[in-house]
Amino acid sequence: MKQIKENTSLLFVCLGNICRSPAAEGIMRHIVERRGLEDRIKIDSAGVSGWHEGELPDRRMRSHGADHGYDFSSRSRQFSRDDFKRFDHIVVMDDDNYSDITAMARNEDERSRVVMMTDFLRNHTGHTSVPDPYYGGDRGFELVIELLEDACEGLLEQVIKDLDIR
Repeated sequence: MKQIKENTSLLFVCLGNICRSPAAEGIMRHIVERRGLEDRIKIDSAGVSGWHEGELPDRRMRSHGADHGYDFSSRSRQFSRDDFKRFDHIVVMDDDNYSDITAMARNEDERSRVVMMTDFLRNHTGHTSVPDPYYGGDRGFELVIELLEDACEGLLEQVIKDLDIR
């Protein structure tokens, strides 16, 4: 990840911005607020597609998140090229998201901002993507939350190191 001196910004991206990326946003907000770092780290989410623009996250994801103490209430929006200017790190959930977003990059600096969420897993290292739970059952939503909790902690550790927070 690129070295940032005082503040940083994170954008989580999945296909529709109704399951994985708003969950990542909500989990990361929770962790960042618990550590008192909300003034230093800007957090948002977006989708590759605009199919669900303006909608709340999937009701099943909101319900599973609430069971874990999270608030997943951001409104869906589509990723835009301007996001490369607005965010230091664009964190994607799977290989398709990675390909779609890096294909929109205008240069190597923008491409270098895109990273995989699974790169930050500490305890679930066998996963190469955060699977889309949309067409599955309850276990899929629980797995996504488990993976995102793990990866968000790992990502925040990296951000703290990059920001040189003591």
